[in-house]
Amino acid sequence: MKFLDEAKVFVKSGDGGNGVVAFRRERYIEFGGPDGGNGGKGGDVWAEAVEGLNTLIDYRYAQHFKARKGGNGAGSDRTGAKADDVVLKVPVGTQILDEDKETLIADLDTAGKRVLLARGGDGGFGNAHFKSSTNRAPRRADPGFPGEEKWVWLRLKLIADAGLVGLPNAGKSTFLAAVSAAKPKIADYPFTTLHPQLGVVRLNATEEFVLADIPGLIEGASEGAGLGTRFLGHVERCRVLLHLIDGSQSDPVAAWRLIRHELEEYGGGLAEKPEILVLNKLDAMTPQARTSRAKALERATGGRVLLASGATGEGVPEVLRAVADLARARTGV
Repeated sequence: MKFLDEAKVFVKSGDGGNGVVAFRRERYIEFGGPDGGNGGKGGDVWAEAVEGLNTLIDYRYAQHFKARKGGNGAGSDRTGAKADDVVLKVPVGTQILDEDKETLIADLDTAGKRVLLARGGDGGFGNAHFKSSTNRAPRRADPGFPGEEKWVWLRLKLIADAGLVGLPNAGKSTFLAAVSAAKPKIADYPFTTLHPQLGVVRLNATEEFVLADIPGLIEGASEGAGLGTRFLGHVERCRVLLHLIDGSQSDPVAAWRLIRHELEEYGGGLAEKPEILVLNKLDAMTPQARTSRAKALERATGGRVLLASGATGEGVPEVLRAVADLARARTGV
């Protein structure tokens, strides 16, 4: 299934049904009086977060959603039928934005959460509504009120406990494939990952967490270089950032600083998130290079640096344990 994390859709709620002018005409009843019923309410348009979805691809080809008009009133004081609602089912983590793409209407971050996008119009009054002591036979009936219509943006931000960040070819896809059942594309060239990937990491029978991999960042990504920073929205909700650095490169400190700069330029609180730093690709380094590059990173970052190899599995359990512990501490569990 193709991944799509942004879509623009048009929604229109149903118009209200019309009220009617009718009079009671029955045998042996001399003065029947008005009995025109009210119109029914038009259908609403809702958006609801549901489990089992992780893309907005359905809204690439179907972009217009319109609810039906309410039923017209009828004689014998019968109210028109209310029209059915239209519900847009979206993945958990979807944000609803106004047409300006900046005003947040709702953030559907839990399954079952829903928001009213367009309210159906109320039905018009029939002539029975206007009967009074001074107007015994009103011939007035109102049309139904119009529904609402608007364009809205759907923007998906995946829900994950930890997010993988790093330069292209830092080994993020290999790491994700090694620790979960996800099957990301893996190749020896930059930008093999073009779309975010999710994987469930199971440490044991009772512990698991969700790990998100996004396309690699390059210098100038915050200004649109490479794939830009668009996909960083998918790690905004993460509790922990797992920063992988290619240990086979000669200057891991420069790689770390570059990614930190792009995170700060993006904003969204990413630069303030707790970070676990991992010097990856141990299998491609000599013992001397491992020691010198790890020490250089620790001096530059002022924190602990873990060593691992997604290809061979060396050091991976320690990394996963650190991620799980920090994510659990962030939730207060």
